[in-house]
Amino acid sequence: MVNARGGNLKKPGKKVPSRRPAAKRPLRRAGASGRKSGTKASVKSMAKAASAPLKKARRQISALKAELAAAQARIDELQAWADTDFLLNIYNRRGFERELDRSVAYIRRYNATGALIVLDVDRLKPINDTFGHAAGDVVLKGVVAVLMRHVRSSDVVGRLGGDEFGLLLWNLTEADALAKAAALEEAIDRLTFVFKGRPVVAGASAGLALIGAADEAATAMEAADRAMYARKAARRGRVLTVL
Repeated sequence: MVNARGGNLKKPGKKVPSRRPAAKRPLRRAGASGRKSGTKASVKSMAKAASAPLKKARRQISALKAELAAAQARIDELQAWADTDFLLNIYNRRGFERELDRSVAYIRRYNATGALIVLDVDRLKPINDTFGHAAGDVVLKGVVAVLMRHVRSSDVVGRLGGDEFGLLLWNLTEADALAKAAALEEAIDRLTFVFKGRPVVAGASAGLALIGAADEAATAMEAADRAMYARKAARRGRVLTVL
């Protein structure tokens, strides 16, 4: 078409809408997610591998502690056996002397007092010779039963050997200690046993030594032992002498 000015007229056509350039999406690298997951799994695997020796060491330590506790319990048991008279279930001489040493140290430190009695069963040997050692064991058990009835839970009783016993008594005056020794003699004198149809009396002699802050365990034991032999020589007397 030609316009009035002789110019060519463009044929009207459809308006083409303008297009905006498409927004660029961030490129997603192939395999990034997989590598991330793989890295996490690898870290976990490494951590697990690193913790395994630690867990093993902890188990070994726990096992060693259990073994040590069992060994210590066994040592304590053997120690108790070494200090116990199994026939009478009281301290033997070793156990009694250990307790005496501890008590003397306590008395010295705290200025306390104690009394040591050494007691000898008078006729145990004739009983053993006449009726046998099984009869003698019965007598010893009867004597220990008397001793245990006459002491407190804080006192110490032990068999020093054969027919001899030791008693460590706390916080007694001299008069009370002498009375206790006499009461033990009288109670054992009243014990009557029957062997092969014959009544048997054993009897006992007791010697006493007081323990003060200046005394030693060995000297106290020697003093009580001397007092016991003096008492045995004068068995029918009623007065005990503190040596």
